[in-house]
Amino acid sequence: MVRIVTDSVADLPSDIIQELEITVIPLYVHFGNETYKDRMELAGYDFYHRLESSLILPTTSAPSPGAFAKVFDELATKHTEIMGIFLARKLSATYDAAVQGVKLMKRKCQVELVDSTLAVMGQGLLVMEVAKKALAGASLDELASIISRSIPRIYVRVTLDTLKYLARGGRIGKAQAMLGSMLNINPILGIKNGEVFPSTMTRSRAKAVDWLYGFAAKFHKVKALAVEYGNNVAEAKALAKRLTSIFPQVPLYLSNVSPVIGTHAGPNVLAITILEED
Repeated sequence: MVRIVTDSVADLPSDIIQELEITVIPLYVHFGNETYKDRMELAGYDFYHRLESSLILPTTSAPSPGAFAKVFDELATKHTEIMGIFLARKLSATYDAAVQGVKLMKRKCQVELVDSTLAVMGQGLLVMEVAKKALAGASLDELASIISRSIPRIYVRVTLDTLKYLARGGRIGKAQAMLGSMLNINPILGIKNGEVFPSTMTRSRAKAVDWLYGFAAKFHKVKALAVEYGNNVAEAKALAKRLTSIFPQVPLYLSNVSPVIGTHAGPNVLAITILEED
């Protein structure tokens, strides 16, 4: 059986990680000289509270090649094939560190690495699709085919109450054009081909949430949905309830945005991800 590996930015709920036997390698969040493993040593609630109150603004970093090599070697004691699906290469050094990690391995194992070109639960839903097929016995080639078919069918939209965190972290990409008109604006961003891009702007938070709902409602054949939040779980649950009313048979996953992404998105991030049927 192929073992599936991803990183903490996929925002996978813990029960899904266990159920689908996914190995998750954490990125890191730094508050000054203090370093924490994303989602493992720094949970969402504590992180977002600290983000809002701390005078020290956090930074983030990818795992080292050695960290990847260690995990791959451990998995190689029980598995002959590994597939790693990681955060978009244009957004992070994570994928490149994984490539270097494979070169440092001491054990023999076939390892295939994939740049998801996505993040958050866009990446997460992709990993879930692949992990389910891996558990059913799919080969590496079959899993690669699933990935190539799935990525074009994944749509991520994110609303923020400010672009300052994204701009400060240098991950703003094509959304840079929004900075000049961000006063009283709730921007809505997308992720495509590994880049953050501007989708639209709304004049209030309520309109931004309505826009996310309307965006999802336009899809007719939906395989899975995800709603993600920062420090605003009630808002996310309300949106999830609205989406469930129009997609009652579609699995919907509610997930907390990882501290690594929260560092760049801010505490009031709200995201939806749609996976279309093949």
